[in-house]
Amino acid sequence: MLIIEALTTELAVRTTTIQAVAAIEAVIQPHDVWTYQALTDLLAQNSMKLMTATHSINDDILGYCLYQVVFEQAEILRIGTHPKYQRQGIASQLFVTLNEELQACEVDSLLLEVRADNAPAIALYEQQEFTIIHRRKGYYQLPHQPAIDALIMQREF
Repeated sequence: MLIIEALTTELAVRTTTIQAVAAIEAVIQPHDVWTYQALTDLLAQNSMKLMTATHSINDDILGYCLYQVVFEQAEILRIGTHPKYQRQGIASQLFVTLNEELQACEVDSLLLEVRADNAPAIALYEQQEFTIIHRRKGYYQLPHQPAIDALIMQREF
Protein backbone atom coordinates (compact mmCIF):
# COMPACT_ATOMS: atom_id res chain seq x y z
CA MET A 1 0.00 0.00 0.00
CA LEU A 2 1.24 3.46 -0.93
CA ILE A 3 0.86 6.82 0.67
CA ILE A 4 1.16 9.74 -1.75
CA GLU A 5 1.82 13.01 0.03
CA ALA A 6 3.41 16.42 -0.23
CA LEU A 7 6.72 17.16 1.45
CA THR A 8 6.19 18.00 5.10
CA THR A 9 7.40 21.19 6.76
CA GLU A 10 8.60 19.22 9.82
CA LEU A 11 12.38 19.57 9.58
CA ALA A 12 13.61 16.09 10.56
CA VAL A 13 11.13 14.27 8.30
CA ARG A 14 11.73 16.80 5.50
CA THR A 15 15.49 16.20 5.67
CA THR A 16 15.09 12.41 5.65
CA THR A 17 12.65 12.59 2.74
CA ILE A 18 14.94 14.77 0.62
CA GLN A 19 17.88 12.46 1.41
CA ALA A 20 15.82 9.45 0.25
CA VAL A 21 14.86 11.23 -2.97
CA ALA A 22 18.51 12.17 -3.58
CA ALA A 23 19.48 8.51 -3.09
CA ILE A 24 16.92 7.40 -5.69
CA GLU A 25 18.17 10.15 -8.03
CA ALA A 26 21.73 8.79 -7.72
CA VAL A 27 20.52 5.37 -8.86
CA ILE A 28 18.17 6.35 -11.70
CA GLN A 29 19.97 9.47 -12.98
CA PRO A 30 23.68 8.65 -12.51
CA HIS A 31 24.86 11.01 -15.27
CA ASP A 32 22.66 13.91 -14.17
CA VAL A 33 21.98 13.37 -10.48
CA TRP A 34 20.35 16.08 -8.40
CA THR A 35 22.01 15.96 -5.00
CA TYR A 36 20.49 16.53 -1.57
CA GLN A 37 21.84 20.08 -1.62
CA ALA A 38 20.49 20.81 -5.10
CA LEU A 39 17.06 19.49 -4.13
CA THR A 40 17.09 21.45 -0.87
CA ASP A 41 18.04 24.65 -2.72
CA LEU A 42 15.25 24.14 -5.26
CA LEU A 43 12.67 23.39 -2.60
CA ALA A 44 13.53 26.65 -0.83
CA GLN A 45 11.64 28.37 -3.65
CA ASN A 46 7.93 28.81 -2.97
CA SER A 47 6.93 27.59 -6.43
CA MET A 48 8.70 24.22 -6.03
CA LYS A 49 6.83 21.21 -4.68
CA LEU A 50 7.81 17.63 -3.89
CA MET A 51 5.36 14.75 -3.74
CA THR A 52 6.45 11.31 -2.59
CA ALA A 53 5.14 7.77 -2.76
CA THR A 54 5.88 6.07 0.54
CA HIS A 55 5.45 2.43 1.50
CA SER A 56 2.72 2.40 4.16
CA ILE A 57 4.36 -0.32 6.26
CA ASN A 58 8.06 0.53 6.39
CA ASP A 59 7.93 4.25 5.41
CA ASP A 60 10.45 3.75 2.56
CA ILE A 61 10.26 6.37 -0.18
CA LEU A 62 9.60 4.43 -3.40
CA GLY A 63 9.04 7.30 -5.83
CA TYR A 64 8.78 11.05 -6.11
CA CYS A 65 7.71 13.94 -8.28
CA LEU A 66 9.42 17.33 -8.11
CA TYR A 67 7.36 19.98 -9.84
CA GLN A 68 6.90 23.72 -10.09
CA VAL A 69 3.70 25.73 -10.30
CA VAL A 70 3.79 29.27 -11.65
CA PHE A 71 0.33 30.80 -12.04
CA GLU A 72 -1.67 28.52 -14.35
CA GLN A 73 1.38 26.60 -15.64
CA ALA A 74 3.08 23.62 -13.99
CA GLU A 75 6.20 21.70 -14.95
CA ILE A 76 7.53 18.37 -13.75
CA LEU A 77 11.25 18.78 -13.18
CA ARG A 78 11.86 15.22 -12.00
CA ILE A 79 9.76 12.13 -11.53
CA GLY A 80 11.22 8.80 -10.57
CA THR A 81 10.70 5.45 -8.95
CA HIS A 82 13.31 3.32 -7.23
CA PRO A 83 14.36 0.57 -9.68
CA LYS A 84 13.15 -2.21 -7.35
CA TYR A 85 9.62 -0.79 -7.62
CA GLN A 86 9.45 0.33 -11.25
CA ARG A 87 6.61 -0.88 -13.49
CA GLN A 88 4.31 -1.35 -10.49
CA GLY A 89 2.11 1.70 -11.05
CA ILE A 90 3.82 4.00 -8.57
CA ALA A 91 4.42 6.80 -11.08
CA SER A 92 0.82 6.47 -12.27
CA GLN A 93 -0.39 6.90 -8.70
CA LEU A 94 1.84 9.95 -8.31
CA PHE A 95 0.23 11.35 -11.47
CA VAL A 96 -3.30 10.79 -10.12
CA THR A 97 -2.53 12.79 -6.98
CA LEU A 98 -0.55 15.41 -8.90
CA ASN A 99 -3.38 15.91 -11.40
CA GLU A 100 -5.89 16.37 -8.57
CA GLU A 101 -3.60 18.89 -6.87
CA LEU A 102 -3.01 20.86 -10.07
CA GLN A 103 -6.69 20.96 -10.97
CA ALA A 104 -7.49 22.24 -7.46
CA CYS A 105 -4.92 25.00 -8.05
CA GLU A 106 -6.59 25.82 -11.39
CA VAL A 107 -3.53 24.94 -13.44
CA ASP A 108 -4.23 24.89 -17.20
CA SER A 109 -1.35 22.74 -18.40
CA LEU A 110 1.51 20.58 -17.25
CA LEU A 111 4.86 20.32 -19.05
CA LEU A 112 7.75 17.90 -18.81
CA GLU A 113 10.88 17.00 -20.71
CA VAL A 114 12.02 13.46 -21.49
CA ARG A 115 14.88 11.85 -23.38
CA ALA A 116 13.67 10.69 -26.80
CA ASP A 117 15.22 7.25 -26.16
CA ASN A 118 13.31 6.68 -22.90
CA ALA A 119 10.47 4.61 -24.37
CA PRO A 120 9.00 3.40 -21.03
CA ALA A 121 8.72 6.97 -19.74
CA ILE A 122 7.23 8.25 -23.01
CA ALA A 123 4.64 5.45 -22.91
CA LEU A 124 3.73 6.39 -19.34
CA TYR A 125 3.37 10.06 -20.25
CA GLU A 126 1.23 9.28 -23.27
CA GLN A 127 -0.93 7.10 -21.02
CA GLN A 128 -1.29 10.18 -18.81
CA GLU A 129 -2.54 12.20 -21.84
CA PHE A 130 0.69 14.07 -22.56
CA THR A 131 1.49 14.93 -26.17
CA ILE A 132 4.79 15.95 -27.75
CA ILE A 133 4.84 19.66 -28.47
CA HIS A 134 8.53 20.20 -29.26
CA ARG A 135 11.81 18.37 -29.91
CA ARG A 136 15.18 19.77 -28.81
CA LYS A 137 17.69 18.21 -31.19
CA GLY A 138 20.83 16.79 -29.56
CA TYR A 139 19.92 18.19 -26.14
CA TYR A 140 21.32 15.38 -23.98
CA GLN A 141 25.05 14.94 -24.50
CA LEU A 142 27.39 12.55 -22.75
CA PRO A 143 31.09 12.12 -23.57
CA HIS A 144 31.79 9.56 -26.30
CA GLN A 145 28.10 8.92 -26.99
CA PRO A 146 25.72 10.23 -29.65
CA ALA A 147 23.54 13.16 -28.57
CA ILE A 148 19.92 12.36 -27.71
CA ASP A 149 16.97 14.61 -28.45
CA ALA A 150 14.76 15.94 -25.66
CA LEU A 151 11.01 15.80 -26.12
CA ILE A 152 8.85 18.49 -24.53
CA MET A 153 5.48 17.03 -23.63
CA GLN A 154 2.35 18.78 -22.40
CA ARG A 155 -0.93 17.80 -20.79
CA GLU A 156 -3.90 20.16 -20.81
CA PHE A 157 -6.45 20.18 -18.00
